[in-house]
Amino acid sequence: MSGIKLVARNKKARFNYELGDRYEAGMVLTGTEVKSLRLGKANLTDAYVRIKGGEAWLMSCHISPYPFASYDNHEPERPRKLLLHKRELKRLAGKVQEQGWSLIPLAIYFKRGRAKVEIALAKGKKKYDKRQAIKRRDQEREMARAWRRG
Repeated sequence: MSGIKLVARNKKARFNYELGDRYEAGMVLTGTEVKSLRLGKANLTDAYVRIKGGEAWLMSCHISPYPFASYDNHEPERPRKLLLHKRELKRLAGKVQEQGWSLIPLAIYFKRGRAKVEIALAKGKKKYDKRQAIKRRDQEREMARAWRRG
């Protein structure tokens, strides 16, 4: 994928959630936020997406203050509006109303100079599902080791 510069990835998302449909959304940012993202200063660990008043908002996403800004810096964890088509918003709002579905960001990246966020519909995994995933990963690792040795 040329022309795409990855800024931040939510590494725990695939472990904690079963991921469904994915969407690409634009972000409404201030100038210092864009500059800070270009330096790779973002964290999606506890971030989530909320739909309020027919608009999608990225909540709890930490974008560090731009170190070279003098007085007009942004607040690191302010809610940021996401830009989606109306039909996508309606579909997502309907899915989120269903039991167990939530919206989580998977990655922030630049595409053709514009900051984008990849969001996904997700259902939380139970503890036993996580244990099974760990067990499966360990088994695959052991098989790969045995394959290389033998």
